Parts: sequence; C-alpha cells; structure tokens
Amino acid sequence: MIDRRIKFRHIQCFVEIYREKSLKLAAEKLFLTQPAISKTLKELEDILGTTLLIRNRGGVALTRQGEVFLHFAEMSLAALQQGLSGVEHIDARGRTKLSVGALPSVAARLMPTVATEFSELASTTSLRIIDGPHGYLMERLRIGELDLVIGRLGHPDTMQGVTFTQLYEERVEFVVRAGHPLLDGPDLKRIADWPVIYPPEGSAIRPLVDRLLIAHGVGDLENQLESVSGAFGRVFTRRSDAIWIISAGVVANEIADGHLVALPFDTTITRGPVGLMHRPDDVLSPQARVFSLAVNNAIKTLGLIPVEEHF
Repeated sequence: MIDRRIKFRHIQCFVEIYREKSLKLAAEKLFLTQPAISKTLKELEDILGTTLLIRNRGGVALTRQGEVFLHFAEMSLAALQQGLSGVEHIDARGRTKLSVGALPSVAARLMPTVATEFSELASTTSLRIIDGPHGYLMERLRIGELDLVIGRLGHPDTMQGVTFTQLYEERVEFVVRAGHPLLDGPDLKRIADWPVIYPPEGSAIRPLVDRLLIAHGVGDLENQLESVSGAFGRVFTRRSDAIWIISAGVVANEIADGHLVALPFDTTITRGPVGLMHRPDDVLSPQARVFSLAVNNAIKTLGLIPVEEHF
C-alpha cells in the first residue's frame, strides 16, 4: 500500500528539484519559497526513511535510493498529466476537443481543406483553430493551450522544446495589385520606389527575405511597413501601389482569383519547410493523429508537394 502521507506536492517538488538541479530554481518554477520546498523534500525523505538528494557544488545529486524513486515519480507525474489532458479534451457536450495553431500561410490556404477533411474523419471532435504570428503560437503550444501548431519552421531559438515534422515546402512571393507599374518592367532592385509591406522581426520568413534582398543588392527600403496581418495586406495592396512580401500560402487564393499578381522574381532562396509542431514529451492523442492524416490528405488535394513522413 502507498503511504497516504505522500502527497502530490512531495513528488512534484522532488522531480522539479532534480530537473533544475537547484532548490532555488525549482522553488521559483513552482512559485514556492526556498524554505518551503526544502521542508517538502525533508518531509518526503522522512516518510520514505531515506535520503533522496544530496547537495554538492554542482547543485544537487541523486542518491541510489533517489535514482530508483525518480524513475517511478516521473512515471506517475506523466500518467497524471495524461489523465488531466484527457479530461480537458472533453467539452460540455461530451465531445473531444483539439486545439490547433495555424500560422498565416497555412490558415489561408491549407486549413479550410484540413477542417473539411477532419470533420469527416473525426465527426465527434470539436476543432478549435487559432491563428497568429510564430512566436505567439509557439508560446501557446509550450504552455499547453494548443495541442498542435502547423506552419513554417522558425528560427532555432524559437523552436526550443518543440518537435517539428515536415510536410511540404513553401516560398515567399512579392505580390502587387493587377495593373501595377512594376509589372511592365519587373526588377527586384526597383521595389524601393514603392511602399513595401515587409515581414517584421520575429516572423519566420524575415531572415529569408533579408538574405534574398542582400543577395540582390537591394538596400534599405525607406517606405517600409512591417505587418503580419493578412487582412491588412490584402486590402492595402489592392488599394495602393504597395509591394507585399509574404509567404505564398497567404495569398494563394487572391493570386488564383486574379485580385493580386506575383512578380516574376526568383525567390527560390526563400523556400522553407512547413510542418506540424507539438511538445516532445506529449503522447499524441488519437485526435491529433487523425488531424495529421487530414493534413496529409489536404496537401494532396491542393496539389502541394508532400513529404512522406508521418507521426
């Protein structure tokens, strides 16, 4: 029988101290004082009748007994987290829920088809779609508000603690309204003559666009607007002589309808992977696996070039 004196807080504190290798850092992460976390560890060791952690110059280290207890403590926390996730994924109607983040390039072109596919494959699951910039969605994913994110691979600094599975590649386009004067003599070096809607710092495509312009000797753009808003870009570009630098997926529908035109620039250097992202310590739910299947079906339906790699 498990000693009833052992509480969840004992196991959580012990595991966090080991992971952080510091009582101080573990206390900060759990929003406790250092004396409080020390007391909790001492209570656990008294209940078990053994020392689990010893302090040294490197912080803390496990004893032999601590190594054995850690294995089962982490298993118990993981099992409890899966149970909590299971409860959170049931809505008031008894339907399961799946929350997905979509970067602008996939929200506009891919997600409508994915949503249709998913509704047919998982009719008892409610799909919640949140769009936004890369940094915002990554943070929502890390803290558990999103189950998956689909979009471009970001800068390595933004991908810490995230697993990425590539689906297809996408490039950046320079788009203008129909009848734009630059269409008469397309020249990348002339874009500075008009307003340019440019990807802001922190966006997944910003370093790719910077590199492209540097490679073609394009200097500073004096009349530069920075925005990730698809709604703004679509309206402003159609109503002005602005040149919009944006991922192809964001404007694929507008180009197909003839409302916007892609300038014939070679943007091969901006090609980058688009994929599904999730937390590496999560066991993917059946709903997430079905969503992955719906994504692959949508990619084929839209004629994109898929990467044969699945969860």
